[in-house]
Amino acid sequence: MLFSVYLCIATNDLGSYMLAWKRGIAILTAGSTKVTPDPRVRLVNGYTLQILDASQQDAGDYICQMATMNPREITHHVEILVPPKITHVTSGGHLQVRKGSPVRLECSATGNPMPNITWTRKNNVLENGEAQYTSSVYTIENMDRHKGGTYICTANNGVGQVATSQIILHVLYPPEIAVENPIVYSGEGQEAMLVCIVHGESQPEVVWHKDTMQIDQTERHVIESRGARHTLIIRKVHPQDFGNYSCIADNQLGKTRKTVTLTGKPKAAVFRSMPNSQWKDRYNISWVVDSHSPVEEFKLYYRLVDGDILQTHDGIYVDERKSHHPYIPGNEQMLDYDRKITSFEPYSYNNAYNGGGHGMHRGTRWSKTDWRDVVLPAFPYSHHYTQGMSYLLRGLDPDQQYEARVQSRNRYGWSDFSDSFLFTTSNTDTEIRDLSVTHRGGSNGSPRLQLNSTISWIVSLILVISTVSNVRTSKNLCGSSISSSSF
Repeated sequence: MLFSVYLCIATNDLGSYMLAWKRGIAILTAGSTKVTPDPRVRLVNGYTLQILDASQQDAGDYICQMATMNPREITHHVEILVPPKITHVTSGGHLQVRKGSPVRLECSATGNPMPNITWTRKNNVLENGEAQYTSSVYTIENMDRHKGGTYICTANNGVGQVATSQIILHVLYPPEIAVENPIVYSGEGQEAMLVCIVHGESQPEVVWHKDTMQIDQTERHVIESRGARHTLIIRKVHPQDFGNYSCIADNQLGKTRKTVTLTGKPKAAVFRSMPNSQWKDRYNISWVVDSHSPVEEFKLYYRLVDGDILQTHDGIYVDERKSHHPYIPGNEQMLDYDRKITSFEPYSYNNAYNGGGHGMHRGTRWSKTDWRDVVLPAFPYSHHYTQGMSYLLRGLDPDQQYEARVQSRNRYGWSDFSDSFLFTTSNTDTEIRDLSVTHRGGSNGSPRLQLNSTISWIVSLILVISTVSNVRTSKNLCGSSISSSSF
């Protein structure tokens, strides 16, 4: 923008004295005579100095001097304010960089006063999570595709309009794959959909493998690609379709592989019971599980919570016919999946050495914080996708917290462990004890029936009430007959 500068001096009458304008040692005017050859400089209204189309080079000190015996002068300081202008950005505004490399973005600008440079990112925040960054240089370490995009450099000094320029940052990287579901659950005759989300420089080539064999498009195997979403659809699943599938993406910068497992096993169960028991020594625990095939049995694990036991998970124990294995999440194959079902009572550290229950761990005293397990048959079999189970745990300690986990098995194997579930026993029973007759294993292995004193008392009371009621009914019937006859 071009503008004029006016340097004025107020005076009534100079008389015979001469007024001169100087800049440094250069004389611009003397009296009414223009001395400088610069066509932009002139006098207006007698003694006012005008500079047309002023620029930053015109800034400085201008002296108005009166020629007297003792020269008198006034100094005018001129500063030219210049709007910002961006003079340079990195790579002319387009930059390509490989994944993992550092990036240095530079932006230079002129103006008076000197502009401040700020960086923003179009439709996004900066890679450090901030909205803007103030500096002429912006550095990004360890570049990846999420940090690419358009970076905007803005120069502002408060004079006129701000100046902006942009740098388009393009990241070169090998394919990156994210699987929508790493485990896909299905059943015979069902349809299974395996999905990979693939990103890469240009459009990577994507193929599907089962084990080491590439899968071609067939009537049962449908391969679809929509943008970054790549799908393998298996129609009318056969047992031999279960297994590991690989999604393989390839471009000029590399090859990447991700695995998707198609399984007929049940999903991990989800507990549905309330976390607080109404009894002090028992708890009715329940759960549901999704399975395309009927669940054949469940394996329930539980233990008393003590100290940091939830954080350490240091030890899950099965029956004495197997070694005691430490429990390692994700390493469930170490558990005794093939143990024959001999009883459906839970392990109890009391029964273990008193000769009751399974007869498991006989001669070995349980620690109360050790895992105990119980195998439960899913009977009758259910062909519903969502199947449920409940079980009454007995012999628990009052007012204590317990942890439980469960696995489910169908014809294709055992599910993963459920998430840990915490429940607490009461310090008192809040309702009448159940009236059911409990079947327990005797010390010699033969079954025996145990009626507790409460049940015996209630049964006796019911018998007495029934007898009295029958006697009264008989008397009323006799009375009716007599009355009818006399009438």
